[in-house]
Amino acid sequence: MTKQEKVNFVINTLYKLYPEIPIPLDHKDPYTLLIAVLMSAQSTDVRVNKITPLLFERADNPYDMIKLSVDEIRDIIKPVGLSPMKSKGIHGLSQILIDKHNGEVPKTYEDLEELPAVGHKTAAVVLSQAFGIPAFPVDTHIHRLMYRWNLTNGKNVVQTEKDAKRLFPEELWNDLHLQIIWYGRQYSPARGWDLEKDIITKTIGRQSVLDTYYKKKK
Repeated sequence: MTKQEKVNFVINTLYKLYPEIPIPLDHKDPYTLLIAVLMSAQSTDVRVNKITPLLFERADNPYDMIKLSVDEIRDIIKPVGLSPMKSKGIHGLSQILIDKHNGEVPKTYEDLEELPAVGHKTAAVVLSQAFGIPAFPVDTHIHRLMYRWNLTNGKNVVQTEKDAKRLFPEELWNDLHLQIIWYGRQYSPARGWDLEKDIITKTIGRQSVLDTYYKKKK
């Protein structure tokens, strides 16, 4: 297969599997999505979705959030992990949204990445999922799969994002990054991987990955 044929196979397979694409993190607006994505760092979406309702019951907008102390926020979100850093980030970014953006979540990488605890991936998720702005957030699933599929060299997430944006049409980025995440969780996980169920990797995968898999199965 040529590189373009592999790209087309990925796109077609993912759209057959996921014609409807749910967003993993529960939210109701850009602010609650921003907070949920921040909380998801080194945690799971399932865990975050259990805790965000408790937090948003107290404060689902920046004006109510700054009425809570950092310690109060930390006590609520403790189960998601890294609560000292995340609680400071949530309180701090809420104050900045009020001071600089009239309480609204901004729509640019530059403004989002100036917020405490908001990195490039978080900003990309908010831009794509909250505002429909083309972005290609790369998480561990996308990084792993792009390498397995021989569509990136796998050195780091920065390179993987560049390769994804170069290979896939911009109008598909927002759908594809979610479809790849769901595919990675269901068919191509890091642990408990069954190549027979992983039709994309089995068809277009990097030979070294396939050889390693079969050696482990022997």
